[in-house]
Amino acid sequence: MRADYHLHCEFSDDSRERMETQIERAIALKLDEMCFTDHVDYGIKKDWSEGNIIWRGGDAMSSGVAGKDPLANVNYPEYFSKLDRMKETYKGQITIRKGLEFGIQTITADQFQKLFDTYKNELDFVLLSMHQVNNLEFWTQDFQRGKTQKEYNEEYYREIYEVQKIFKDYSVLAHLDLIVRYDENGVYPFENVKDYVAEILKLAIADGKGIEMTPSRWKYGLKDTQPSRAILRLYKDLGGKIITVGSDAHVSKMLADHLDEAYAILKDEIGFTEICTFDHMKPVFHQL
Repeated sequence: MRADYHLHCEFSDDSRERMETQIERAIALKLDEMCFTDHVDYGIKKDWSEGNIIWRGGDAMSSGVAGKDPLANVNYPEYFSKLDRMKETYKGQITIRKGLEFGIQTITADQFQKLFDTYKNELDFVLLSMHQVNNLEFWTQDFQRGKTQKEYNEEYYREIYEVQKIFKDYSVLAHLDLIVRYDENGVYPFENVKDYVAEILKLAIADGKGIEMTPSRWKYGLKDTQPSRAILRLYKDLGGKIITVGSDAHVSKMLADHLDEAYAILKDEIGFTEICTFDHMKPVFHQL
């Protein structure tokens, strides 16, 4: 089984890659399965149904602007409808799953619960991501600004744990140490946050949830995997078994990037014997 379980297309605000292009690339790479997981980030983005979408660049528009990206979540009816058409079009060539990436915060958890309840019969898979805290984004440094490295790392993991306690309708924790990508002070020592991470992983395991490994090490020039080998080992040592691998590809050339290297790390270095795919929010195990 070769599967990419973290993919974006034209329904994500930060991707212009057509769904068909991603699928055809996956088929060319001989993947067995793929799952689209386009972005939803309540708090900093609006649903299309709300209207008056803000486009990066400061324009308030109701329709597309060439060269600009909308600060909007997935257009859910169109997204699921197109996924259904793609499943039929490419039937017999690849298995296509329906997912979403939920950029949840404690202050937006209720909105995500309503969203999941509305589309739960459509969804195969949900990534629980942390892209911002109190609507302050990491990649802009707004979240980190004014805090010590210790303070923003600890607050990041505390927020994930608090979200886990109130939102249970997810499949895996995505790129668990995402803050590393945007830490201008370098990698914060894992031992300093190990206890926070352990509580997150224990709760995920108790709730029957998994974690994701994404080969972002190569894409972002990181020195370690994402999450780190230390986190992957801790998850396994605590009894965790549900793990997916996803490229987080926003363009087709990155689809399944370093997928086989990721599998080798999980099997040969960490000791996992299986990876998971998902069908209607249920994990399906495959031998590595």
